Amino acid sequence: MRFRSAGHLAFAAVMITLGIQGLITRDFTAVWQPVPKGLPAREGLIGLCALVSLATGVGLLWKRTAPIAARVLLAYLTLWWLLFRVREILRAPSAFPAWDGCAETTVMVAAAWVLYAWFAADSDGRRIGFAAAENGIRLARVLYGLAMIPFGLAQFIYLKETASLVPAWLPAHTAWAEFTGGAFLAAGAAVLTGIGARLAAALSALQIGLFTLLVWVPIVAAGSRDASQWSEFVLSIALTAGAWVVADSYRGMPWVAAGKR
Repeated sequence: MRFRSAGHLAFAAVMITLGIQGLITRDFTAVWQPVPKGLPAREGLIGLCALVSLATGVGLLWKRTAPIAARVLLAYLTLWWLLFRVREILRAPSAFPAWDGCAETTVMVAAAWVLYAWFAADSDGRRIGFAAAENGIRLARVLYGLAMIPFGLAQFIYLKETASLVPAWLPAHTAWAEFTGGAFLAAGAAVLTGIGARLAAALSALQIGLFTLLVWVPIVAAGSRDASQWSEFVLSIALTAGAWVVADSYRGMPWVAAGKR
C-alpha cells in the first residue's frame, strides 16, 4: 500500500515489534505497563495486548485493513488509557508519576487517532464526525500537546536524574536537562495554541528521538541487563514513532505561522 507518511510506517513497525516481544517474553511490553500484579486474568491480558499490537501493526501496512486496524488500535489504547492511566490520576491527582505515565499513553492514543482519522471511511465521518477526518486530527493534536506538559515538568521535577542521563561528552548536564524540559513545555503550548504548531510537533518528535539515540541506545548497547532501562528504551522508541505520526499530520501547514491545532 502507499503509506500516508514515514511516521505511519515507523508506528506500524513498532507495534509489530511490541507484539512479537510480548508473545516471546509473555509479559507486558513497555507501552502496556505498569499493570498491577494481582489483576484478575493478568496472563490473558498479556496475550491480548501482544496480539492487538501485532495484528494492528500488520493491519496498518495494508490498504484494505488499515482502517479497521487503526479503529481497533485507537479503541484499545483509549480503553487502556482510561482504565489504567486516567483512573490512576483520579485516584491520586497529586502524584506526579500518574500524570507522567498518563502522558506516555496519551502520545500513543494521539498517534492512533491520527491514523484512524486518516483512514476513516465516509460512514465513520457521518456517524462520529467529531472523531474522524480533520476533527479527529485536531483532537489528537490537543491530546499530544497536553502530553508534552508532563513531559516537560518531569525534566524539572527529576532534574538530577535527568541530568545524569545526559551523555558524558556533552557539557553542562543540568542545563541540558532544563533546556529539554523547557522545550517540551514550549512545544505543548505551541501545539495547543496552534502558533508554530508544525515546527513544535516536529522538534518535539526529534527531541524524543534524540533521547532514544543518545541516551538509551548507548545504555543497551553497553550490555545493560537492567529491565527498567530496557523498558525505557522500548518505550522511547514507541513514543518517537507516535510523536512522528502526530508531526506528520501537519504536512502542508506553515512551519512557524499560526494555524489550526
